[in-house]
Amino acid sequence: MTAALAVPLAAPLTLPSPASAADLPRRAAPPPAFTPVPVFTWTGFYAGVNAGAGFGGGGGTFTDATYGTVTPGSRDAAFVGGGQIGYNYQVTPGSGLVIGAEADIQGTTFGRPRSGLVGTTTFTDIGPSLDWFGTLRGRFGYAFDRFLVYGTGGFAYGGGSHPANASSSTGTLPGTFRTGWTAGGGVEYAITERLSARIEALYVSLDRNGGSGGLVYDTGTNAYYGLGKPKAEFGVVRAGLNYRFSTD
Repeated sequence: MTAALAVPLAAPLTLPSPASAADLPRRAAPPPAFTPVPVFTWTGFYAGVNAGAGFGGGGGTFTDATYGTVTPGSRDAAFVGGGQIGYNYQVTPGSGLVIGAEADIQGTTFGRPRSGLVGTTTFTDIGPSLDWFGTLRGRFGYAFDRFLVYGTGGFAYGGGSHPANASSSTGTLPGTFRTGWTAGGGVEYAITERLSARIEALYVSLDRNGGSGGLVYDTGTNAYYGLGKPKAEFGVVRAGLNYRFSTD
């Protein structure tokens, strides 16, 4: 009897125990998908506007064969403003070399005072003023992600106008168009993927293109008239905004 009861009583002790919560498979959320952060690049076509100041636009002196040293009228400072278009190519996106090309056209207020000196004698200067200029330049720089430092240089050209009293001269008026060169540099920061701001400084030298200048003494008005197209050399400091149309 005792043995018969022992078997049923011991049987429950041999039944398997329920699985604990730790032994159940976990329903963990899948890891988030990896989304790489896009690397900024300066590559692309752009266009923009700029404004600033020009300094020293009157040009130097020239020597007249008859009257000696002639100093045309000049203006030390002027407003400069206009627009630019260009293309950049970044060799290594993120940080790396950036090369490009840019063209710009600028209006100026370098229209100079219409008086100068023949030695120490005042004369009426009817040589052309510098009312506008443009450049065609290469650019070479290094980008630190959205910050670009660059140098630039190339071809420059410009022109202007004669004053109203030029018609009173008996001499042949010189042309107003001049060519030369420019060099400088700047810094640019990309505010967004497409919009950037810059500060740039340029030195511009426009030669007289073969015109040696000259004077005419008009007996009718009892005055000297300067016919020179002197060399124009000036610096420009300007700020600008660019919009990039493409990013590849």
